[in-house]
Amino acid sequence: MLQQTPASPPVSDLAIPHAEGVSNDEFRAAMSRLAAGVVLVTAHDPDDGPRGEDVGMTATAFVSVSLDPPLVLVSLRNGSRMDDLLTDVPVWAVSILGENQRHIAGRFAMKNRVSDRLLFADLPYTRGEESGAPLMGGALATLECRTESRVVAGDHTLVVGRVLTVGAVAPAGGPLTYYQGKYRQLS
Repeated sequence: MLQQTPASPPVSDLAIPHAEGVSNDEFRAAMSRLAAGVVLVTAHDPDDGPRGEDVGMTATAFVSVSLDPPLVLVSLRNGSRMDDLLTDVPVWAVSILGENQRHIAGRFAMKNRVSDRLLFADLPYTRGEESGAPLMGGALATLECRTESRVVAGDHTLVVGRVLTVGAVAPAGGPLTYYQGKYRQLS
């Protein structure tokens, strides 16, 4: 009797290990075990139309870097609209999202969207005095930042920002977190 060898599964670029021996899938699976806070990074593009346009992006790669001076870091995909905008616009904002703001995170995480203008249309926000960028109403806290440095790291750019203002610190409520590919609440 002739034994058949099972067909090999299709090989994708994601399953091919890098020179270091770790595939994209393996790395993604390992990093999904790290819980992260969720923020909305926003900026105002003054050159887009007669009044400009607001741009927003959900991020989970956001950390505090320094207390003196106050610095934060956000990781942006190279070539993304936010990466391109923050190359030219030196001031931007961050809204630290609360557990009840999952809809905002999901809305600004969508790929291939046509316009951010519609995404902001029904959301409560104020405009930052330093950045002119939207600061989400109901956020746990908001920050306005000025870019201090940019470092290209693989397929992302790490943007270090000096914190210019802190506001809208919510009195209660837990953070929105991202863990194993899903938005979650602390319990």
